[in-house]
Amino acid sequence: MLFVVVWGLLSSGLMTVAQVPKGGRLASSKAPAAAPKCAGAWTGSITYARTQSLSNDKTVPRVSGRGEDKTSFRMQYEYKANVRVVEDPAKNGRSDGKATVSMTSTATEISTATEKNSCDRGKTWRDMKGDFKSTTKTVGNGKPEANASVGVNNDGTYSVSVGIPQVQGETSGETSSSFSGQCTKKEGKTLTVPATPTTVDGNSLTSDGTHRINPSDPNRISGTYSRTWQNVTETITWNLEKCGAPLRITDLKFEDMKWPTWNDWKEVVEQKGTIDGNFVKVTAKVLNASGESKSAEVAFKETYKGDKWDGARPDQPIKNHLDFINVTVEPGEEKDVEMLWDTSGYAWYDDGRPRLVQRVKAELWEKSKLVDDETKNIKIAPKPLVLVHGLWSNWKAWETWQNILTTSHSYDWKAFPVGEKPDKGLMNTGGAFLSTQPTASIAENARQLESYVKYAQEDRNAWHVDLVAHSMGGLISRYYISQIMEMPSEGDFRPKVSRLLMLGTPNMGSPCADVMNLAFEALGENVEAIRQLRQDYLEGFNRVNIARKGVKFSVLAGNPLPTMCKSVVWNDGVVPVPSAKWKIKDNAESKSLHTDLTGTSDFSAFVKPRLAIGPRGDHNPEPPDPSQYTGRLGSVREYGAAFALVGQPMSYDDKPFAKALEVAPKQAVEVEIPVNAAANLGVTFMTDPGVTVSLIDNNGNIVARNLAKSPESTGWFRSLFYDKPVAAGTWKIRIENTGDMPHRIVLTTWAGVSR
Repeated sequence: MLFVVVWGLLSSGLMTVAQVPKGGRLASSKAPAAAPKCAGAWTGSITYARTQSLSNDKTVPRVSGRGEDKTSFRMQYEYKANVRVVEDPAKNGRSDGKATVSMTSTATEISTATEKNSCDRGKTWRDMKGDFKSTTKTVGNGKPEANASVGVNNDGTYSVSVGIPQVQGETSGETSSSFSGQCTKKEGKTLTVPATPTTVDGNSLTSDGTHRINPSDPNRISGTYSRTWQNVTETITWNLEKCGAPLRITDLKFEDMKWPTWNDWKEVVEQKGTIDGNFVKVTAKVLNASGESKSAEVAFKETYKGDKWDGARPDQPIKNHLDFINVTVEPGEEKDVEMLWDTSGYAWYDDGRPRLVQRVKAELWEKSKLVDDETKNIKIAPKPLVLVHGLWSNWKAWETWQNILTTSHSYDWKAFPVGEKPDKGLMNTGGAFLSTQPTASIAENARQLESYVKYAQEDRNAWHVDLVAHSMGGLISRYYISQIMEMPSEGDFRPKVSRLLMLGTPNMGSPCADVMNLAFEALGENVEAIRQLRQDYLEGFNRVNIARKGVKFSVLAGNPLPTMCKSVVWNDGVVPVPSAKWKIKDNAESKSLHTDLTGTSDFSAFVKPRLAIGPRGDHNPEPPDPSQYTGRLGSVREYGAAFALVGQPMSYDDKPFAKALEVAPKQAVEVEIPVNAAANLGVTFMTDPGVTVSLIDNNGNIVARNLAKSPESTGWFRSLFYDKPVAAGTWKIRIENTGDMPHRIVLTTWAGVSR
């Protein structure tokens, strides 16, 4: 039953209330002069919600002084009533309020009693414990008539009241106990209290009267009022109209699922929004405030009205959804019309610009005529970006990326570099540069990546993430996808990783790892991180880690250098271009060195364009090339007139020349190297960027040099290549430490590279 309260200011300064009894017509105070007159009743919807929580933890010493009692109490109460305010079917000016009520209350008390006692007259003592748990749950629901009122003041302010009577419910519970440490074993018990009928108290609330009627639209009011006292929060939300269309939309809401439970729907909080790729349930409430059955159609659309850049664009249906959904609403009924929306791509426009808010409009059509519409904004943030570091590195390799993501979209685009929170996952890829400490295997590191992906999903409530991996991080990511990542058993069946972007990943290994691994072995050292980058190791890796499981792969290869260990091939100082590209169709090249591939320029040119894909872009992975399963490279790849990669497997002497030494600060040393007659000569070494290394022939001439602090000095593997025939003899390597700290260098030689 609906009441309208009209407030009039009397000369005495007091307020009087005129209440319209059931069956009477509802009226408000006279609207401003410019307002149109309307003698109809308020109709629409009012929602009331009440939440309450209690908690209490206490510890009390036992009387004996040898123990304590711990008690933990938790109570949670949730009550919601949707009140439909409808016109009486007789159309005589009367209105009725009908509520749909749901309520759940749970109370749990857990207590533990602990006391030290002896079973052998004080010779030995033990803790004797008793654990007790009591749970009570009350649920209630019903569809009673409800009271509502609107009070309007002469100054245009108004208040809204709602009152919901009692409904029926039932209470159930369970108690359990367990014991340990007693001299005589004591069995615990579990008792279940069957459901018992009960009564759920009604609730009521009145807004504070500060809301104001819009003079240009005095026949429509909507708003929200909330109050919190002690540990109770009450909220009413209303959408009411006089002389409005009998059939209209009273509410539009969004829900997404709480990861990882499919169909666990929770209303989307406007300030927080949802994540790109999540499914969102869009619900329009359609109210029939008339006394006759009505049929209509609901259309859900993207609307750009009010958008700064695209305000002139026409509305269009949500991608992959029907133009209209049919609905029949009985007299006085309020019915939900739902659409399941795949939000993939909706964090971006189709031209790659960030879409900071999506405007969704629900239109209500009756007999081919638009009778009502409702528009609501929802924020959709990009998928969380899990960042996977490579060899001799840690999460700080990505330290600047949160700022990059923020400036590229918003602060809602979150970076999750693996290892930033060690308790969520920590990879060991060799510690500091040139470290010989034990490292975790690719498989072990992939398990840490698995943990971090779960952390990112939980933190952002994201059903899907993207991966960006540098160097060996790409191999770890591939292993995780192929061997560990589980495919969904229900729902949309899409993989939790939408896209893997690899930056300088040695998908087919590195010839420098082959060379330096032999050098370390000749020196009696086992550097596992280098061993895992050998070409033969990756050949076996590629035979096993084949499955992509629907993940879209992309690779970026660095190409600033023309030669590397025993190879004449464009490379980034660590990885040859063909090794990085492997057989992955979506690939690109960069002039960046290996350690610079995580910089801003490559993010802008390669990473962002592959992640900032709008809803109508290509989100589907390409099928893998079957030839990827053969392991090594097959044919010669041309890189201009002068250079080509030799396709044959590399061969090395059984006992290569290798040397390791430490060079003091500001010092220079020379190392003699034996040289056999060959078509050319190369030296590969690993050291700090502050070290200059020169190759000196048997006549004392410097024939090649790699300078300290040069771009080439930042690579893990640094090479000198003399591309002319050499005679047998003794050459020298000159090593100059330009820094203020001692630095270790490990070097080896190779020769005979053919074209």
